[in-house]
Amino acid sequence: MAKTKELRGMSDEDLGVTLKDREKHLFQLRFQSATDRLETPSEIRKAKRDIARVKTIQRQRELVKLKDLPPDQLATRIAALEKKVADEVPGKRVAFRQAKRLKRFHAAKVPATAGKKGSGK
Repeated sequence: MAKTKELRGMSDEDLGVTLKDREKHLFQLRFQSATDRLETPSEIRKAKRDIARVKTIQRQRELVKLKDLPPDQLATRIAALEKKVADEVPGKRVAFRQAKRLKRFHAAKVPATAGKKGSGK
């Protein structure tokens, strides 16, 4: 079980490997629990918390990267996700949610008056 500071110091690749290790460990704990060989049931809760910690750090890093993207790249990503939703391909729900989130980032970056035509007064 790593501390949050240690996890924040890891690279993105290391976090991915750590996440896979923790998920594998949780699977083993659940398997032991099902076969009545688990000595400390609290280990399952600890493993879940570790996984949540790693996923939280990954999501925070993803949000920072999205905030740094220019609006035109965000628009390109949104268009690709919307095409995936329209094509009825597997994973369209996830694509819909991602597009919805990206639209919020895009709306925050692009001024509300851009693209609107005024009355000229």
